[in-house]
This record gives sequence, C-alpha cells and structure tokens, in this order.
Amino acid sequence: MKSKVTKRPFVLISVMLAMFMGAVEATIVATAMPSITSDLGGFSRYSWVFSAYLLMSTITVLIYGKLADIFGRKVVFFIGVSLFLSGSLLCGFATTMEQLIIYRLIQGLGAGAVQPIATIIIGDVYQGEERAKIQGYLSSVWGISAVSGPAIGGILVETIGWQFVFWVNIPLGLIAMIGIGLFLHETSPRKDTTVDYKGAILLTALLSSLLFWLVEGGQSFPWKSLTSLSLILVVIVGLYFFIKVEKRASDPFMPFSIWRNKTILFANLISFFTGVILIGLSSYIPMYVTGVMEQKAIVAGFTLTAVSIGWPIASTIAGRLLTKHGASKLSFVGTLFLMIGTFSFIFINPTLNPIVIACCSFLVGIGMGLTSTSFIVTIQGAVGQELRGVATASNLFMRNFGNTVGAALLGTIVNVTLGKYLKHNGSTEDLSIIDQLLDAEERNVFSVEELSFLQAGLDNALHAVFIASFIIAIICFILVFGIPKKKGV
Repeated sequence: MKSKVTKRPFVLISVMLAMFMGAVEATIVATAMPSITSDLGGFSRYSWVFSAYLLMSTITVLIYGKLADIFGRKVVFFIGVSLFLSGSLLCGFATTMEQLIIYRLIQGLGAGAVQPIATIIIGDVYQGEERAKIQGYLSSVWGISAVSGPAIGGILVETIGWQFVFWVNIPLGLIAMIGIGLFLHETSPRKDTTVDYKGAILLTALLSSLLFWLVEGGQSFPWKSLTSLSLILVVIVGLYFFIKVEKRASDPFMPFSIWRNKTILFANLISFFTGVILIGLSSYIPMYVTGVMEQKAIVAGFTLTAVSIGWPIASTIAGRLLTKHGASKLSFVGTLFLMIGTFSFIFINPTLNPIVIACCSFLVGIGMGLTSTSFIVTIQGAVGQELRGVATASNLFMRNFGNTVGAALLGTIVNVTLGKYLKHNGSTEDLSIIDQLLDAEERNVFSVEELSFLQAGLDNALHAVFIASFIIAIICFILVFGIPKKKGV
C-alpha cells in the first residue's frame, strides 16, 4: 500500500488561513472595542477583554506544544481551532462585559494552539533556507491578513454590528481544519513523553494571580493592602515551586536547558517586551483616534492597519536576508524601528491628520516584522527536531506573556492616570463616563467644556501608555546586543 504524502502547498495555504484567523482576531477586536464598550458598558473592564484572552492563550501555548509531540500536530490543531471557534461564536452573543470576558477565556483557550501548532507544522515540513523563506512568508501573511482586520472591523461596526467581528473567524477556521485534515500526513507521534500537569497548574496559578494583581490593583483593592500582598506572595511561591517542579520533571513543558542558548534567551526576552508594545498600541490607538480625535471606527482601524502593512514588508525582507546576515543584524535594525515608531507616538495630538498616526504605526510594524521572523527561524534552527516544538512554543509563549502583562499593566496605567485626573480636577464622575465619550451619539450630550475636559484626561492617560511603550522599546534595543553575532540560520 502506497504511503500518503503531505501536500505541502495545500498545507501551507491551510496554515496561512489559520494565521489569518489569528491576525484578524488580534486587530479586529481592538478596532471594535470602543463600540463594544459603548454598547455593553464597563470601561473599567476594558483591558480584561484582552487580558482574559491572552491569559488563556499564554498559559496553554506550552501545553499544546507538548501535546503536539505526544498526540501529533493535527489532533491538537483541531482541538485548538474548535475551541477558538466556539468562543468566537459565543462572544458575538454577549450582552454584558462580564459575559464577553468569560467567552474570551474560551476563545483564548483555543488560541493557544492555533499559532504555535501552525508554526511548528511549517518547521516540520520545510527545512534550512527554505524554512527561512516560508516563515518569512508566513509572518508576512500574518501581517497582510491583519491589514484587512481593522478595515473589516470598522466596516462591520459601522454597518451590521460589532458581533460580526467575532463571527468572521468561523468560516476561516473551518476551511483551515479541512485543509490540514486532508493534506497533512504525519509520521507516528512520540509516545514516550508525558504531560507536565503539575507545572501547568502552577504556571496557571502564578500567571492568573499576577494578572489579577496588575489589572485590579489600585481599583478593586489598594496596592498596599492584604489582598495585594497575598497575590504577590502567591506569585512568588508559585514561581518557586514551578521552577522546582520543572527541574525534577522527566519531560517538562518548559525545559530550562533551552534557555542556556543565548540566541533563544535574548530572542525570547525581546519577544516578551515587543509583545507588551504590540498589545499596548493595538488596544489604545483605536481609543485615541475614536475618543480623543472623534474619528469613526473605520478611521481608527486604518491607523492601526498601518502596523500590519509594515509587518509583512519587513517579514518578507527578513526571510530573504536572514541566511546572509543573521538574526543579530536584522534584530538590531528591527528594534531601532521600534524605538523610532514608539517615540513618535509621544508627540501625537488631536489636531493631527490620522495619516500621521498611521505612519507612526507603520514604523512599529517594520520593527515587529524584522524581529519576529528572525527569532522564529533562528530558534527553530538552534535545536533538534525533538525540541523544536517546545523551543518554538517558548518564543510564542514569551510574546503572548508580554501581551498578557502589557494588557494588564498598560490598562492599569490608563485607569490610574485617568482616575487621578478626574479626582484632582474635582470631578465626581468615575471611569464609566469614558463609555459615553467613545460613542459618537452619546458624546453629543456633553457640553463643549465637558467634552474638552474628558478628552484632555483621556489624551493624558493614553500618552502615559505611549511613553511606557517607548521605554520598553529602549529595553529591546539594549537586549539585542546579547544575541550572538553569526550569519545564517
């Protein structure tokens, strides 16, 4: 009987569709969030819509990587996409911000498998220089698909409703599953490994505690309170036992041995901080354009789309130049673009043309494309096939973790800064007043003085986020000098 052969072009198309789905999710929801907030209310829970999704996807990415080694790529891919689509369907039916956050948890539970397994599949079916080019294309598809996300989000919000920004994922995911099911044929998966359940539970506990402390600190409880100290203690103790368990585990889902490789270490650290930058800009650029500049959702989507225009251009370039110049040089240029882009955001103001903000976003996109593609290809080439899954997952984990921490940390900065502004200026309003500011119709109820006052406060709070993003970009630039200087992958 003739053995089945993987049809690489069709597998690549299916993987691209899965990456498209993830990219659309990353940008389309951010574009729609001002409208969702004005409809469902709960501005103070704004960051939790992102944090809930990112928390689950961050925690599960390493677990899915290990499960893929045990049961194969296909079955884990199917489970992840199925959960993701189920969460997407439910998100569209949410009637309160609390419901939306719960459904985003389900969506994130599946999202943890989509990008890492898709990336690992490409690492399995392509080798050497060919892998570098394909990963460049894959990253560029992520960016190209994200270009359409904000535009689609803006159009859907303006026409048939924000619910469809979640439902648009469903046909994409189904087609991707069919393609992988029909055209990817794997060798027998490893059966000699076990799932590190203890490590997974401990990581979940410490990350959840850290996230809750960052988001709710200063809001639901004072920073200097028993609740705050208890959460910090849980994080510290959880981290201690997590490290202890991972060192003793026969097959840990985060083996510390890979972190001894300087390329992997510094690439992952930079990925963490670029994740913070990306979620900050993705979450708050639309809010600035909608709430401060009083532009429509489709315009806000356009300014964010520019990130995804720069991303594919840089990814394609990185895929072609990586084998010649190496990750160190490309990452240096990438972090330089990140610094320039984030620095330019500090000087934006409501009188600017949205095209200027789009140009700032474009520079950040160039930096993201150069760094992300360089890191994935280099990391996959730095380890053998038996560690490729977990090594790839470690990089995606760090970027997702950066997204998670960024959503919580920057959300806290916005809430605290805006809360102090209202209090110091004698306002009796709470943060929920911003819900009205983000809605074009409800905004009309404010007097000119009230509108100016609230927009100034939101402008001030969001600029604090932009300043924090620039500082983080500087950290990325410093860390890039730790990547070993060598050519090739």
